[in-house]
Amino acid sequence: MSAIKRLGSIEELNIRNGKATDHPLVTILDLSKTQPGPVGKIHFELYGIFLKEATCSSIKYGRHYYDYQTGTLVFIAPGQVVDIEDENEDGLHQPSGLVLFFHPDLIRGTYLGQHIKEYTFFSYEVHEALHLSESERAIVLDCLTKIQTELARPIDKHSKKLIANTLELFLNHCMRFYDRQFITREHVNKGIVEKFETLLDHYFQSDDLLTSGLPTVSYCAEQLHLSAKYFGDLIKKETGKTAQEYIQLRLMDLAKEKMLESDKSVSEIAYELGFKYPQHFTRLFKQKVGYTPNEYRMVN
Repeated sequence: MSAIKRLGSIEELNIRNGKATDHPLVTILDLSKTQPGPVGKIHFELYGIFLKEATCSSIKYGRHYYDYQTGTLVFIAPGQVVDIEDENEDGLHQPSGLVLFFHPDLIRGTYLGQHIKEYTFFSYEVHEALHLSESERAIVLDCLTKIQTELARPIDKHSKKLIANTLELFLNHCMRFYDRQFITREHVNKGIVEKFETLLDHYFQSDDLLTSGLPTVSYCAEQLHLSAKYFGDLIKKETGKTAQEYIQLRLMDLAKEKMLESDKSVSEIAYELGFKYPQHFTRLFKQKVGYTPNEYRMVN
């Protein structure tokens, strides 16, 4: 098994691709002008935003393969491992398109650095990429041009702030574009919500509640072959509830049925629903329903 390659320095990245380093914390590469790179696993210690302009090498991230399509954006965050694969006999791949790499230190201490986790698409898997319209692609290219123009200037006390501000604008546009993508793929998303419902039905009807407790968002996302962040964002946009809230509300519906259809005690029902401590069940029931379990029985 080949060793995992580390990608952690902008300067090292530029040297590898024959490009001068204009700024030690950020670079934009035209991949079609770089040297073919080796295939294999790469551990990112940088943020990477790939704008792919043509079908090229396949990459594997997690369990999924993704063949780049024209006009797609893929986001990689530090700590992620990407598997670059290619069919060439020489073991090299020649990508195309543009890629923006930036070191976490670029945004450290900035407003963007404090809010970077809000851009959840950095935790999406590659098959959940952002597919751009022509007008959206033009906006992306404009932002990259603005950053490249600033990189061409001598570094001064304004450089970091101006680049970080433009990068923040870029990412905010991407949030808007993802919202559009969720809407335009509504029929696909509703199918995922239906599968989520079916998954919860099967889980609640099995012994899993007793043995494993309440299903987690990560568990549900894995069962549906989605990243937890993408799944959570999709459920929020489709239902208005977070995935965790949705699971809890479905559990409370089951709890209501058990409260009214049996004479079992609150403690017995709590244990059946996977709660180790009945008081935790009572607290959640009160929070979601507005009554304690016993009060709910009395008014119904």
